[in-house]
Amino acid sequence: MKMKHGLIITALLLCAVMLAGCVGQSSPSPAPEPAPTTAEPASDTPAAETTPEPAVEAPPPSDSTGEPVTLKVWVPQNQITPGTIDKMQQQFQELHPEWAITFTTEVQGEDTAKTEILKDVSASGDVFMFANDQIQELIDAGAIAQLGGSTEQMVRDTMPTAVVDTVTVDGKLYGIPFTHNTFFMFYDKTILTAEDVTSLEKIMAKETPDNVYNFQFDPAGGWKGAAFYYGAGLTVYGADAVSYSEGCNWNNPTGIAVTNYLIDLINAPKCVYADDAAASELAAEHRLGAWWDGSWNYGTYKEALGDDLGLAILPTFNPDGNDYQLKGFYGSKAIGVNRMAPFPQVAVAFAAFLGSQEMQQIRFEETQQVPTNTVVGDSPAVQADEVAAVIVQEAALASVAQPTNANFGSKYWSVSGGLFAEIKGGTLTKDNVQEKMDTFVEALKVE
Repeated sequence: MKMKHGLIITALLLCAVMLAGCVGQSSPSPAPEPAPTTAEPASDTPAAETTPEPAVEAPPPSDSTGEPVTLKVWVPQNQITPGTIDKMQQQFQELHPEWAITFTTEVQGEDTAKTEILKDVSASGDVFMFANDQIQELIDAGAIAQLGGSTEQMVRDTMPTAVVDTVTVDGKLYGIPFTHNTFFMFYDKTILTAEDVTSLEKIMAKETPDNVYNFQFDPAGGWKGAAFYYGAGLTVYGADAVSYSEGCNWNNPTGIAVTNYLIDLINAPKCVYADDAAASELAAEHRLGAWWDGSWNYGTYKEALGDDLGLAILPTFNPDGNDYQLKGFYGSKAIGVNRMAPFPQVAVAFAAFLGSQEMQQIRFEETQQVPTNTVVGDSPAVQADEVAAVIVQEAALASVAQPTNANFGSKYWSVSGGLFAEIKGGTLTKDNVQEKMDTFVEALKVE
């Protein structure tokens, strides 16, 4: 499938989020190219406070030269290894001779950014990348700056509304989305066909050599594992994810059937648990049929498999006599600014630069991360890209808006990983599944 037009990306993403019941919460969206601004200065409110304050904006042009500033930048390894972030820092410095910037770059994955930031906000990155589901807790802790002025306008003007919404809370922008945050199916064409990967039953039924696993199960702390429950129509806090009185219904008959299905799947000889063997290593040896991952690791698999690498949306599965479309969480990965950054306006300017049209184009070329900027998305290279195509299809057919509210963030992530670990460890079995799922549901109650 080829991407027809950047507008199609926007429309499909909007439809996907609307169908998934997006509740209007938002996460950081990618910013457009940096441009001169007439921004107001940052607020004098102390960074550690959590009371409302004016949004931080990029500074206006300056005739001064060489003001010493520091910027600590937290990015994942996939931005460091190819030299991407180093190149971007050099370009930013060249664009801003009014600052003599000392960059400190540290490895920090988007998935655990919130956890590390909340340990010590003042010691964290001034500019960091994070998954949008962490946004509410970062706001509550006074750890992330609200963005305004030309930076906010660039984000709203150059990103699809569905993407901007992932970093918006109460109408305020808290990030610059730079790529879509969802996962899809990767498969080895020498082991499975395009027809095989349409359902998990077909994947597991395929006859393969003894040293080959048909499927890798990776719960990703509940981020990927939830696809089974949401795919079967189950919810946490209702369809809108904020109906707290509804609680979690994963212990109803459908939920029990899904859990029993997972017990069989995880314990199947042809299924390997992610903690036991890396997908990249197995794939390189043609010993893994299908697995789930995101665009950020596409380059690794493509290098290992070349033309033998296939992509598809998540498959269907049948836990109770009915076929259900698995549905993965959809969100964004975004660039945030630490509210306690010593040079907040410089930090905002750099964040906007990292999320700009040009930088998203570079990031797409070097790390295959599908851009959120609609202009880049409309480019021939992106339109013809198989990763971009499958992400658009995934968003439309096999995704659900990832909840970002504080109750979900504080409760779900703390217990969901344990659910799948208990299945793997053999302490959650078909003999005690109802009791275990009742306990799981109880832990998610909001008083």
